[in-house]
Amino acid sequence: MSKTIIVSNRLPISLRHRNGKFEFKPSAGGLATGLGSIYKEGENIWIGWPGNTVDDPEQRAEIIIELHELKMAPVFLSKQDVEEFYEGFSNETLWPAFHYFTQYMVYNPDHWAAYVRVNKMFCEAILKKAGSEDTIWVHDYQLLLLPQMLREALPNATIAFFQHIPFPSYEIIRMIPWRKELLEGITGADLIGFHTYDDMRHFLSAVGRITGLSNESGYIQAENRIINVDSFPMGIDYDKFAKQAKSRKTQNIVKNFRKQVGDQKLLLTIDRLDYSKGIPQRIQVFAQLLEQHPELHGKVSMIMIVVPSRDKVQSYKELKEEIDTLVGRINSDYSTLNWVPIHYFYRGFPFDELSAFYSMADIALVTPLRDGMNLVCKEFVASKTDQTGVLILSEMAGASKELQDALLVNPNDRQGLVDTIFEALSMPVEEQKARISALQESLKTYDIFQWVKVFMDRVEHVKQKQQELNSKVVDVKVTTEMEKSFHAAKNPVLFLDYDGTLTGFVSNPQDAKPDEELKGIVKKLSEKAQVVIISGRDKDTLGKWFKGQNVDMIAEHGVWVKMRTQKDWELYADADSSWKEDIRNIMEYYVLRTPGAFIEEKHHSLVWHYRKVESGLGDLRMRELFSHLKYMARGHNLQVLEGNMVLEIKRPDINKGRAATALMKGQKYDFVLAIGDDWTDEDTFKAMPEDAYSIRVGYAYTAANYNIKSFRQVRNLLAKLVS
Repeated sequence: MSKTIIVSNRLPISLRHRNGKFEFKPSAGGLATGLGSIYKEGENIWIGWPGNTVDDPEQRAEIIIELHELKMAPVFLSKQDVEEFYEGFSNETLWPAFHYFTQYMVYNPDHWAAYVRVNKMFCEAILKKAGSEDTIWVHDYQLLLLPQMLREALPNATIAFFQHIPFPSYEIIRMIPWRKELLEGITGADLIGFHTYDDMRHFLSAVGRITGLSNESGYIQAENRIINVDSFPMGIDYDKFAKQAKSRKTQNIVKNFRKQVGDQKLLLTIDRLDYSKGIPQRIQVFAQLLEQHPELHGKVSMIMIVVPSRDKVQSYKELKEEIDTLVGRINSDYSTLNWVPIHYFYRGFPFDELSAFYSMADIALVTPLRDGMNLVCKEFVASKTDQTGVLILSEMAGASKELQDALLVNPNDRQGLVDTIFEALSMPVEEQKARISALQESLKTYDIFQWVKVFMDRVEHVKQKQQELNSKVVDVKVTTEMEKSFHAAKNPVLFLDYDGTLTGFVSNPQDAKPDEELKGIVKKLSEKAQVVIISGRDKDTLGKWFKGQNVDMIAEHGVWVKMRTQKDWELYADADSSWKEDIRNIMEYYVLRTPGAFIEEKHHSLVWHYRKVESGLGDLRMRELFSHLKYMARGHNLQVLEGNMVLEIKRPDINKGRAATALMKGQKYDFVLAIGDDWTDEDTFKAMPEDAYSIRVGYAYTAANYNIKSFRQVRNLLAKLVS
């Protein structure tokens, strides 16, 4: 029976060494809560590092047994692994890069080697537990190489990946020397998830520009499968926070806290110690508020909780010192005997006390400089059971895409933030309730459990789509059946597209002429069957390349036809070309804006080529031109077709399918084969008789009966037919 394996850098427990033995403390994090509904079922399991180094073999054996009872399996890391893989590459290269703090990025080859090594260790640990039918869900930036490692070992396994931190733009990711390996690692997954559409968009752009894999509508076309990339904003356990806020214990803590601070307005900030959170900037904003609004002195305080993190790392040590200095300065400048502006806590708090802070705060100030999601703002909203309070939220947090009823701010705009805090302090209760109520409705609907369900449903959906494609692959069985049918046929016909089907793509289209291998295959085929080369190429090029071959040719998508018995080309579809001048002017404008692009003119069409253009720019300009041409095409009764690195505009009634139908008219064929690689060939597939073999090169959705991997496999198939 298949199972689900959750994989993350850390297990949902903390391993502590006390009195000569180890003990476990469960994690209270949102991810652990949400995934508890998965890994605790059946044979499912969670694999990860237990959070402490254990060198003694006997202790390791004990921990393995104890964790097995908890449905977990450990990956033990050495002190060196932790320093180089976790503190090194993960948090000194990937973390600053993905949060746009490039000044902190470290490019250390030893750290990279450790990152590869530890990802392999995780892979080996998973392979001891995983079968080929299992679902493996990998989490976060510490394990970017793992999906591809698993794919190579378990080609048929279902592999999903979710990134919990932001994904940066191409301009940032390309700074990392090992960017290609990282992206190829992630694309080993079947489903790749991010918190926001922006992160998803950045990832797709980077994959296209660095690995060359194309994508359409969130699907990446890999060599032999499709990969779905989507956004899944993570929720919280809403009921847990709402229930705790109402509890007698929390309310008693609130009363006790309130006695100490009086009736002051309270601003609450809760962060882990990290430069991405914008803590010093927030303190400076609060100082600016007190400076500009002396009437608030004694009436407003900020409760600032900073949870210790990585405080052995130099940049974090310096950050802690900066925060301490800023808080000390403000409190020394403004404190009175009965008022302290900032209540600063450098420690974590138990859940009931945290709930009390959320419950009693008038304003939550959540202003990270960059954050993948940020759940603090959601926890605050869920805890406001009386629906009073104001959430001030950074636009740079992933949560801002959902929580539109918060007061959204740019954390770099200090004056804007000062003004927003002042607005929040005087916001009418009716408006507070309206905003919080709307936020709560959103969070109730899309909680952590719904996030898990939606993600897992999507995994199943992607696998179904892959199965649909796999069921159409030209495998040994299909090839054998085709060979048998071909050899038994008395009057076979083959419709073969050229570019991308019989040969690969090259930068200069004129360099794609047939090589000796292809000429030999076509010659042998034409001795046993009627071979029709059906292409978008111009007639002169096609005629020159296949001169002396006993083949029929259809050029320019069906405008020109030359039968093997004829000397000259015949104009099959006459076309009015009066539209060309207007369209050419538009295309030339885009050529001027796009270095490497050029226009090809055919009898009935104009083609805009962008194979030589920088990939990101080419895609962008093509989309712009596509929209422009679609608008103009309406007035001229024209059709805009998107091919492989080309955009072609022509009359819709001229297509390969129409020409193929005309060629077959009056003939009785007992074997029909059509092969093509792009949307222009779909017309050919649709025109084929029901019993024909139609094959699309590549793993795109198609009207063809089958898919085949590449032009190399096409040649192999054709060679087998005549062997």
